[in-house]
Amino acid sequence: MLTQKATRLSCIAMLVMGLAACGGGDKPAQGAAAPASGTAAAPAATGGGTLDKIKSSKTIVLAHRDSSIPFSYIADTPNQPVGFAHDLQLKVVDAVKTKLNMPDLQVRYALVTSQNRIPSIANGTADLECGSTTNNQERQQQVAFSTGFFKVGSRLLTSTDSGVNDFADLKGKKLVTTAGTTSERYIKPKQQELGISEIISAKDHAESFLMLESGRAAAFMMDDILLAGEKSKAKDPNKWHIVGTAPIHEIYGCMLRKGDAEFKAVVDDAIKATYASGEINEMYKKWFESPIPPKGVNLNFPMSNDIKDLIANPHDRDA
Repeated sequence: MLTQKATRLSCIAMLVMGLAACGGGDKPAQGAAAPASGTAAAPAATGGGTLDKIKSSKTIVLAHRDSSIPFSYIADTPNQPVGFAHDLQLKVVDAVKTKLNMPDLQVRYALVTSQNRIPSIANGTADLECGSTTNNQERQQQVAFSTGFFKVGSRLLTSTDSGVNDFADLKGKKLVTTAGTTSERYIKPKQQELGISEIISAKDHAESFLMLESGRAAAFMMDDILLAGEKSKAKDPNKWHIVGTAPIHEIYGCMLRKGDAEFKAVVDDAIKATYASGEINEMYKKWFESPIPPKGVNLNFPMSNDIKDLIANPHDRDA
């Protein structure tokens, strides 16, 4: 009897230990995003790096936006992104081809939104995202950022006859911003203080501007350059203007997975080489000071001293 009882206890103990081991393996590390259903696991979970993943699959997956003009957006060809940040992404692709000696490396695109862009990088759905994503400390807990490539301030887009000239003029009015952005994060706690009657969170920048254009909101808060991009799409761009003193200033960077120093070095070096060669100036002129698709509108957005300083002294800090 004692022998049988001891045997049963031993089996139970082994079963419990086995279950504990299985459970521990499935639990994501603190602060890590769990892989989405049907997507590849991040390199950290598989033990390999992004370059190993790319080499094995013979494909690099680039995340892109559909309406972040002029950084990453769809213009004339369906599912084919264009833009300033996208051109930087392609510089990284060229660097990866050289690094891995894979001139025939395939490129696959993954459309992301403001809400799912970070999980898409963290869980391995995409390898790199260069769009209009702000580098900040909160996001650094989930993903890594490349050398910065743009500095912006959050302001307001409104009609020229709205009477809104700054944030103090939003009292009693409706404001729209894009869900999942730092502008949304900043303005929501300020709603009562500023007397804003309602803050609407639209799914993307295009929807935010549609709400403004249709009169459902008096102003659209977002990064100044993105507002300029939306203004360029308007039926009558002269009806709209960008106003207000920016309460926050931020730096855009490309996103990649955390803890992958080798891939980050390739990304950073590709961006820095574009700066050092002077090619960045032609890219800037192409997207910010020349007619751009789909309507051939010129944003007339000269390079600021902040951006010139970022190019002269590249870094991956959040400010």
